[in-house]
Amino acid sequence: MTREERRQQVICSCIQQQEHIATTAKEEMDSAQQQSNEYGANVDRYDSYRTKMMRSRDMYAKQYSNALAGIRCLQDLLKQPPHDIVEHGSCVVTDRQKFFLSIGAGKFQVTSEGDTGGPQAPEEWYAISAQTPIYLAMKEHKVGDSFIVNGQKQTIKDIF
Repeated sequence: MTREERRQQVICSCIQQQEHIATTAKEEMDSAQQQSNEYGANVDRYDSYRTKMMRSRDMYAKQYSNALAGIRCLQDLLKQPPHDIVEHGSCVVTDRQKFFLSIGAGKFQVTSEGDTGGPQAPEEWYAISAQTPIYLAMKEHKVGDSFIVNGQKQTIKDIF
């Protein structure tokens, strides 16, 4: 697998995770709205159940919006070529972890095909944003460089 194909695979896996989050948030938002509608007319303006449902709907609406914004950002990163230094959009493999420098989406799984053509065990990757201390510590480094975060030294093994 080429560096570009591997990078595309990591980005697509992250997009799939964000799409799952968006779908779940949309379903929950619609459910909260439906429960509020089924509850009936307002009894009074201090109706705590309806207020709770509307707050829940608004919370899921915000999560849905954030997931869609993340998907748009990730789709823009698909258009970029592989990187040689650590920067926004890079996939960085260290001796401890694997990072995708993009949005703050946390841990996600990347499943790739093995040498025999069958699926390998999923790899754990971490999608991190530009504001995290680890991103700032490794920014503009190259393969072979080391950095220290929280007292732990990590060496960059690959960047794509």
